[in-house]
Amino acid sequence: MREHTEALAPPRALWVPFMLGRPFGVPGDAAFQRRVLLAALRLLEHDAGPVIADFPEDAPIDTRPAPEGLSCPVSFPVRKQDGSLAQNLIDEATQLSAWHALAVQHRGRSTLGVTALAPTEIVSYLAQWLDGGSPSFIVPGISKGDTLKHACDELRAFYLEAKAMQPGQHSSRSMQQWFWLETAAGQAVLKIRELAAQSAEPTLKAVAVQSIVPRAVEAILREVRP
Repeated sequence: MREHTEALAPPRALWVPFMLGRPFGVPGDAAFQRRVLLAALRLLEHDAGPVIADFPEDAPIDTRPAPEGLSCPVSFPVRKQDGSLAQNLIDEATQLSAWHALAVQHRGRSTLGVTALAPTEIVSYLAQWLDGGSPSFIVPGISKGDTLKHACDELRAFYLEAKAMQPGQHSSRSMQQWFWLETAAGQAVLKIRELAAQSAEPTLKAVAVQSIVPRAVEAILREVRP
């Protein structure tokens, strides 16, 4: 996350616009991974830091064949045009749950876990935002703002892990466009950001401005919503 890196200000950092959890792009592309590594090592040529450099390429499309023995567990969810955004989010996430379970089975792990909540609980928490405002804490010991940010991050991770298991070729950019432009979840996070920005709670205002929507995504949204 670029915002986190800017706040921590390490001596050298290379920002890459790849899917979360793939800092070198896609598996098996040694030439591309080498370019990423060399770009990071070239930061050592700077005499002083902190330095944050942008990697200029998007990740290649992952062309690996789907694992053998897998079958389509559910139909692909299509964002509804009717009904409340909260209910559409719940329905959409439910349809993706089988894909996510398949992803965890295939990879043997998941990036979810910061909130210690199941995906259904995360979705329920965010739906409460859409249905009427800021719910109570869900993660003991952290602020309302950090709770909201972690929940939004984990919702996005749930969706991207599920999407990665669906047939087809997925680049990091196409995955981000799918989430933010084609899903109820993307629309929900954007709406929740608006609600958090209007809150009197300082920590909610802070995450709404700084970190709920990544900077790279802001650029994508500006392209389609000038």
